[in-house]
Amino acid sequence: MTVDPRSKPRGTPPATPLSERFRRGDVLTPLCPSREILNHLTSRWGVLVLIALLPGTQRFSQLRRKIGGVSERMLAQTLQLLESDGIVERRAYEVVPPHVEYSLTPLGKEAAMKVRELADWIEGHYPEVLSQQDAFALSQRR
Repeated sequence: MTVDPRSKPRGTPPATPLSERFRRGDVLTPLCPSREILNHLTSRWGVLVLIALLPGTQRFSQLRRKIGGVSERMLAQTLQLLESDGIVERRAYEVVPPHVEYSLTPLGKEAAMKVRELADWIEGHYPEVLSQQDAFALSQRR
């Protein structure tokens, strides 16, 4: 049997061309464009907006009340970023006073479900993590 010298040894994964890696995303590389989207979805306010919108459409003021501690400016900025990513849909009604509603797009619902799973995990393991933090802080004092 003749072996082609250009072939790779068994078990070696084929090299992915750089252009292909950037096209599909490689979040661990510094220039990966998906990092920006990851930041929008996983920022403190991004996560909370996604979770707050999971039950359904909300007005800006409802979201602000629901998400304790977020400033009007940060909420508006976060919503705008998520809207630009196709995660949140903004509907403005031509009435006085202005009426604007926000809801998740199908893509946003999918992302929100994933983020909520992580938030649920954090809340479920909070006592354990807190205990580890306390133990670590104690070990640093010695």
